[in-house]
Amino acid sequence: MFPDRLTQGYRAFLDRRFASERSRYEMLAESGQKPEIMVIGCIDSRVSPEVIFDAAPGELLVVRNVANLVPPYEPDRSTQHGTSAALEFGVQALRVKHIVVLGHAYCGGIRAFADEQEPLSPGDFIGRWMSQIAPAAESLGPRPQYDDETYLRRLEFASVELSLKNLMTFPCVQILVERGKLHLHGAYFGVASGRLLVRDPVGGKFAPVSEAASPLAAIRCEAAGAVSDG
Repeated sequence: MFPDRLTQGYRAFLDRRFASERSRYEMLAESGQKPEIMVIGCIDSRVSPEVIFDAAPGELLVVRNVANLVPPYEPDRSTQHGTSAALEFGVQALRVKHIVVLGHAYCGGIRAFADEQEPLSPGDFIGRWMSQIAPAAESLGPRPQYDDETYLRRLEFASVELSLKNLMTFPCVQILVERGKLHLHGAYFGVASGRLLVRDPVGGKFAPVSEAASPLAAIRCEAAGAVSDG
């Protein structure tokens, strides 16, 4: 049986949001979608980009995977590339102007990698997927024997940095970034605090979006420093 929670939610959607935005939906159906922003987020149910950014229909192109990872450019036809396909669609077909890699606190995928957890199935799909962040972990140096939460937060930030680097391995992304037609951004959401940190593309610092101009609010993501945000 279809979940009753979804049926009730759909009815509420029809009565409220769809009713108030029906003309927008009709316009989108007729003219197609033209979002300017693509968000690469995590499948975690607590960090929906559409909710965090209060987005209207058609505003965001969202791709979600375990731990909001962007794999490096690998034109290997023998392997399926879901995130790469979504990236190709957003950049080449829709011509988005911004790509945001949205990390978050308490990421289960990051913890699974850091703790070397046992596979959940014989396929070990999560383990193989998360192995991509090995370079990010290496950039932080040896894992300390204390303060695991600080290490996990640092690894969450480092994985965002790695995904931004991997984006630039895609020729179509690199060309458009160099021409100033596409802009890459790193961001990080604190699940418990609701605080959004945005990365300074020049200095590599993550600062609260409402305090981005304040150097005192900056949080640097680097091996020598500790970062924390819930």
